[in-house]
Amino acid sequence: MSSAVDEIDIAIIGAGIVGIAAAAYLVEAGRKVTVFDRTGICEETSSGNAGAFAFSDVLPLAHKGMMRNVPKWLADPLGPLTIPPAYLPKLAPWLYRFWRAGAPANYEASLAAQAGLMKLAEQEWASLMARSGTGSMLREDGSLELYESEAEFKAALPSWAARDRFGIAYQHLEKRELAGYQPGLVDRFTRGTFVPGWKTVSDPKDLGKAIWRHAEASGAAFIKGDVGLVRLSGDRILIQLKQGRTLFARQVLIAAGAWSHLLARQLGDVIPLETERGYNTTLPTDAFDVKRQLIFSGHGFVITPLATGLRVGGAVELGGLARAPNYARSKAMLEKAQKFLPGLDPSGGREWMGYRPSLPDSLPVIGGSRSHPNVHYAFGHGHLGLTQAAATGRLVRDRMLGQKPALDLTPFRHNVSDARYLHGAPFLLLYRRPHLRQSGAAGGGRRPPPRRFDDDGTAGAFPRRIRLDPHRADVRAARP
Repeated sequence: MSSAVDEIDIAIIGAGIVGIAAAAYLVEAGRKVTVFDRTGICEETSSGNAGAFAFSDVLPLAHKGMMRNVPKWLADPLGPLTIPPAYLPKLAPWLYRFWRAGAPANYEASLAAQAGLMKLAEQEWASLMARSGTGSMLREDGSLELYESEAEFKAALPSWAARDRFGIAYQHLEKRELAGYQPGLVDRFTRGTFVPGWKTVSDPKDLGKAIWRHAEASGAAFIKGDVGLVRLSGDRILIQLKQGRTLFARQVLIAAGAWSHLLARQLGDVIPLETERGYNTTLPTDAFDVKRQLIFSGHGFVITPLATGLRVGGAVELGGLARAPNYARSKAMLEKAQKFLPGLDPSGGREWMGYRPSLPDSLPVIGGSRSHPNVHYAFGHGHLGLTQAAATGRLVRDRMLGQKPALDLTPFRHNVSDARYLHGAPFLLLYRRPHLRQSGAAGGGRRPPPRRFDDDGTAGAFPRRIRLDPHRADVRAARP
């Protein structure tokens, strides 16, 4: 175990697509960047997503159509949305914020911010792919969203009308037209919507690694290690790996996806991040001739043709970071795919589960810590991490270099996002401070120690204080 201490310029914690896109933008601007990750470049959630540049997907998840379907979906343990019953108490504060995000004023603000970010995302991906030589990985086939009844189609019309306000192109299709966009569909689909501006990539993991090679060629470095501690140390930020190595950085970007809020909490920032666990099965490329990404919104999953296979997946399981995967969800989507594409060969598939970092208003955190001007955040993109990675990299670069950002970052500041849903929720404050419910606390009795949620979603005491020993370069843990 090394006790050596290194000092670096910019440390990026997280080598998913958001972190490596930020690294690419920063090294292009002449900064020295070191990326940390426990597994490798684009090896976790960014490796197995649906591969979409979903630039038209501007609606926050808490829109009326989503909320209307929630009770029906929750009734099906293998449906588009599920919450393990044992996880529901921990999830309650997030669910309340999610419900508040659907209020008209909040929804409209999130919609406008998301649309602005998507416009920038399309521009920045085109530029980054040109600079990195990855343009050949882009597929511009559009997407086809399918409806099983006229009622389902009509229920979706308000969401398409919302897109009209932002100039998003689409074309509604009659049943007779569907076969021209995707031969072999079962007869049950009565309407469809084609979105020409929807794009996909040949494989999201391959694209991420190619962007990293571009960043590495410009000077970016990678350290494999699991970051267990981030602390302020004067005008620097201390980083300690669980493997024992200690480093100091002038600036830090936390882009660790679904684990980011755990690091932010160490810096005093409480961010209402939850985990959307997504599932998929990747079949061999010849399983079915799918022409473009197919979206079955009523069932919460998509089918994407990739260069590396046919990927069937999606859905949302709000279940935290510690529960074992429930691959029955992957199997349920694959069974539906067989019904929707009767000629589909389901054999030879690879099942996968990933952790999407999700905030109640569907907007990512792009900004800085309240505790230190040189700590920056870029996480919480939900199922849009790939889509918004280049735009996030651009905004992070602008902010870290002291330049005017290409977008107003106010909607993406975590303190604004958090406070927006706390108004009128006193019961949540009681929920999160259980000692306030006790008569002893009200009468001046001794309060139990504050609590935190550990990595596994359970409550525990705050961690031991971390003290810097002036006579040593490494970090020691000392009991209070």
